[in-house]
Amino acid sequence: MDTDLIIRVFPYFIEAAWVTIQLSVLSMALGLVCGALGAAARLSRSPVLRFLGAAYVSVIRGTPALIQVFILYFGGPQVGIQLDAFEAGVLALGFNIGAYMTETMRGAIISVDRGQTEAARTLGLSRFETFRSVTLPQALRLMIRPLGVNINALIKGTALVAAISVVELTYTAQRYIGSTYKPFEMFLLAGALYMAIIYVTGLGVNWLDRRAALK
Repeated sequence: MDTDLIIRVFPYFIEAAWVTIQLSVLSMALGLVCGALGAAARLSRSPVLRFLGAAYVSVIRGTPALIQVFILYFGGPQVGIQLDAFEAGVLALGFNIGAYMTETMRGAIISVDRGQTEAARTLGLSRFETFRSVTLPQALRLMIRPLGVNINALIKGTALVAAISVVELTYTAQRYIGSTYKPFEMFLLAGALYMAIIYVTGLGVNWLDRRAALK
């Protein structure tokens, strides 16, 4: 174990970890938007919207995330979409996690007891008021744990954008392996930083879960 090397390159890995965090945050923000729109489409009364929502989930979940990254980055210019590597990574990861968030949100919404929504409608609340005041608060509580699982998957999935030269943790490890010939130390350091990011994220999810349980 070359500890001197690890200490020497550690600052560069911290910079790469910050890029990984940025990728994760931006992609999850996009994923939440896509998930909300996808869930709304899947639960819509319109057969067209239901079909579009189902098609989005089916296509994204049925193809490798790396292929989606390549399509946006390498295939985009063919159809007039010019994206740098970071932008392509955020969009690909966001669209990908959005498909999983669609099913997470949809599952949480349909898990709410229908008797409560029917009671709210009986009391005179409109469909929108019932959703906002009765269904959504309970669904949000049910989403917290699955959201944490999706966030963890997204953080680990950011390693895929190393394939298009985004300077995040995995790419940085690969770059230093080329000059130091120390793959064990480099990947060990990258893995430790991934674990640290996921651990901190897990603390946040647990805090949200406890807060929701008290309400």
